[in-house]
Parts: sequence; structure tokens; C-alpha cells
Amino acid sequence: MKRLIFIILLFVQCIFLSAADTITAKVILLEPDSIDLIYAGQSVPDSVAADSVAVGDQKIPEKPADVLHAISFSNIFWTLVLLLIGYLFIRLIIKALELFAERSVKYRISIKSMIPIVRIVVWVIVIFAIVKGIYNPPIETLIAISASVTIAVGLAAQDLLKNVFGGLMLLFDRPFKVGDKIEAGKYYGEVLEIGLRSTRVVTPDDSVVTIPNMELMNNSVSNANSGELNCQVVAEVYMPIDIDTHKVRKIAIEAAQVSPFVYLQKPIVVLFFNEVKERRSYLKMRLKAYVMDIRYEFQFKSDMTETVVRELLSQGVLKKDDVV
Repeated sequence: MKRLIFIILLFVQCIFLSAADTITAKVILLEPDSIDLIYAGQSVPDSVAADSVAVGDQKIPEKPADVLHAISFSNIFWTLVLLLIGYLFIRLIIKALELFAERSVKYRISIKSMIPIVRIVVWVIVIFAIVKGIYNPPIETLIAISASVTIAVGLAAQDLLKNVFGGLMLLFDRPFKVGDKIEAGKYYGEVLEIGLRSTRVVTPDDSVVTIPNMELMNNSVSNANSGELNCQVVAEVYMPIDIDTHKVRKIAIEAAQVSPFVYLQKPIVVLFFNEVKERRSYLKMRLKAYVMDIRYEFQFKSDMTETVVRELLSQGVLKKDDVV
């Protein structure tokens, strides 16, 4: 809704700037005697069209009073109607794409990655339809309006423009897509939406975090799956330094292979590292495997930790007192 209000205000500003620029230009171009003739109701030569005014060797297309038609009630009404239709149409398309994406697990990320592009394309079409279909200003007026709006917005909202520019760069550079699991700063989660101003990420505890796009452009971003549905998950368990690593590796790999979340087309790896905790040395086992869907990441990690520890205890490889 904030975007719709912002666009409406921008159009109102453009309309008034257009009218003001046109009137000012015509008053400057007209000679004083010509202005008196026009407003005194004097007749103009037949060689000049009824909808124009001759100034020396120049011919102005319309009278200053005619510019007011650009801000008529009819034009403003249809502008608001088209903006509302565009807003509702975008919401409808996005909801349909999200619904279809959730039902199609295989193509979920690919479909969701199209949402930011669809949003921009539809808004461009709506704005073009409004400018060309309703107002149809001359190219000179468009250039003047664009310059005026650019300067005004640039001075009033520098941070906003930086984030908008960052959002466009994210859409073109595509370091991540909607549906990817990313880590940006202290936040980690699934990308819900890539907007022009900010990107929304849902964290593992189901909190939605809004990150300004310029922060994502200026800082490092880690992508866990890079557009693919599967991603690597690491489960860690601390063990005594003298444990039988051969048996532990075998149990861990078997546990991962029978998990309902595992993606078996990619390798399962078990690694051991020596770490010191509270002045004691431990072996840290890292079980690295891929899940078939990034949303199974934490279920798989929990499942692996429980299953591996339970099997190690049941087979006597690990004792209860050894669990850290």
C-alpha cells in the first residue's frame, strides 16, 4: 500500500510540474504586446491555427489556459483507477505464482525468482499506459518533468534511491533468488521477497527480517543453495578423543542414508576435528550431507544428531558420561 501511495504522489507532482513548466515557458516566450492581445480577446491572424498563438516567427501549439486540461478531474480519476488496477493485478499475479510455487516443489525456487521481475514489468506497463494513454505529453515536457522529479527525489530521498539502486543491482547481478537460503551479517534464513527498497528474509525461528538492499550490496552474502532446491547441512557432535572413529563414521553415514530428508545424489562426508573445551581435548564429528529440500535443513540436522548419538550409545561406542 505504501508503494501505491508513493506512486500516486509522484504522479500528482509530475502533473503539476508539467502544467507549471508549460505555462512558464509560454509566458517567457510571448512578447508583452502579444500577451496583451491574447488576454484582451483580440483576434489572431487567420494564418494561425485556432488552437495556437503566433509569437514573432514562432508558433505555440496551445494557449496557457489549455494546459489545465492535464490536471482535470477525469485524468486524475483514470490515473487513480489504473494505479489501483495495476496494484491489484500485481497482488493477484504474485499470489498465483506463490501458490503454484508451493505446490510445485521441483520448480519452487525458479518460479519465485520470477516474482520481482514480474512486479517491475507490470508497474512499467501501468505507468506507460497512464503517461501515454491519459496525458500524452510532448517529449520536451517529459524531459523537463523527468529532470525536475529526479532532482527533487534525489535531494529528498538519497538513502531511498541508494536502496532502490541496490535492489536493481540485486535483480541484475542475482547473487541470490527468492527461495534461497542466505546469510547476511547476523541474519540467516530463506529469502521471501526482493523489493526495490529492501529484501525480506524469514529466519529459522520464523521471524521476518527486512534488510535494506544497500547493506546487501556493500556486505558479504553467503548463499547456501544458489538457486538449487537441495543444500548442504552439517550436523556436529563432540566425542572423546580416544573414540573409535572408524565405527563412528560408519554409523553416521548409515544414519544419513536412511534419513527421509537426505538427497542421495550428492556425497555424504564425515570429518573429525580436534578441539579444546574447558582444557580438555575432544573430537568434533562433522556429518555433511545434502537435503532434498532446503526447508528440511533443521529437521535433518536434528534427526542426524539424535540418530547418531542414540546408535553410538546403543552399540557401546559412546558412553553417557562422554557426551558433551
